[in-house]
Amino acid sequence: MFYGKVRNMKSSRTNNVNGKRILLLQGPMGNFFKRLDNELRKKGAITYKIGLNAGDQFFSYRDNYTPYRKKRKYWQRSVSDFLVQNQIEQLYLFGDCRFYQSQAIYAAEKLGIEVFVFEEGYVRPNFITFEKHGVNNNSRIRRDRGFYDALDLEKLPEVSCVPSNFSHSAMIFSAMTYYFLGNVFHYAYPHYRHHRDFSGLKEAFYGIRSFVRKQFYKLKERNKLARITESFTKDYFFVPLQTHNDFQILKHSGYPSIEKFIIEVVESFAQHAPKDVCLMFKHHPVDRGRKNYTSFIEEQARVYGVPKRICVVHDVYLPDCLKHAKGTITVNSTVGLSSIFHGTPTLVMGQAIYDIEGLTNHGVSLAHFWQQQLKPDAVLFEKYRRYLVCTSQLNGSFYGMMPSLDNKICLADGALELKSDS
Repeated sequence: MFYGKVRNMKSSRTNNVNGKRILLLQGPMGNFFKRLDNELRKKGAITYKIGLNAGDQFFSYRDNYTPYRKKRKYWQRSVSDFLVQNQIEQLYLFGDCRFYQSQAIYAAEKLGIEVFVFEEGYVRPNFITFEKHGVNNNSRIRRDRGFYDALDLEKLPEVSCVPSNFSHSAMIFSAMTYYFLGNVFHYAYPHYRHHRDFSGLKEAFYGIRSFVRKQFYKLKERNKLARITESFTKDYFFVPLQTHNDFQILKHSGYPSIEKFIIEVVESFAQHAPKDVCLMFKHHPVDRGRKNYTSFIEEQARVYGVPKRICVVHDVYLPDCLKHAKGTITVNSTVGLSSIFHGTPTLVMGQAIYDIEGLTNHGVSLAHFWQQQLKPDAVLFEKYRRYLVCTSQLNGSFYGMMPSLDNKICLADGALELKSDS
């Protein structure tokens, strides 16, 4: 049996919520936070929910729901007053970079209220992220190699999970419902500003176009990876593109856009990479109906004189792309963790929780990476992965199996020390 002991600061176990006064803010589109609300009530928590638009309202219980209809400039003061008046002890939300979320986190932590943040899983599939304070670059999980080297692998629980039963159709239906209600009943929340385009018609168009493009790419890219690997096995570099409006790009990358990242990679490839290697870009599936960088990438390839050495794919199976690559270059995508899992040398160009010496080519320049790549330390990665799952990952899905928060250790400072009591 394992238990968590944290040096200098206590960890939080979230199963003991009996009698806790908990505020749920905006969750992922759909009924995940409504299901979470129900689970927390069953455990004896006193729950509250603040909604920012009609979509939030639809996916909430009526008896504890409070709408926020004022202008954004009054939000921080309003949420702070709500926290005080209702004696809130814990705040649960999805993501930590959006305007409403970041302002609420600031107000809560200023009052000494515990903040728990959900996000897409660092380890995929079958996991979602659940951390105290923040996620991604705001996470307090340790990033120094010495900490993980000192861990005893035998005393870290092995990673085990059951299929999360993620439902793509449930995700699409939830998004369509959320956008539809948010638009039709916009008058009820006239000052709400979404972090992305909030047009239901546009989302429907993007969804249809994504479906059509997916069928087209199935035919166009059939056997494409096989042809590439036959010609460039272990002689191509892989670049997984992130979504154009990913907060990982907007807040934690240093790049104003995906295009700027593409230009830097192509220019460096043309100047420093060996002449007998290829560069492969892969689109993010979420952007399939929204953005297509193919023409832009091909234009940059021509500008820098390497049109025959650069290829672009859309729906080629990701693990195969990683396993056959000479190296992976990413801004800060979680694909980087998958790359490390497959033993592929990885370079992070932005800020990422896994950009650690021994896992990635930490501190190495892009120009140098083309010439020499360091493979990840397999033992170090296994320690890191087990630690990450133990402290920040829940087995489940936002659109499938409901995860359990029982006995989940959410770190206050990322300094968990696992020992055996047997």
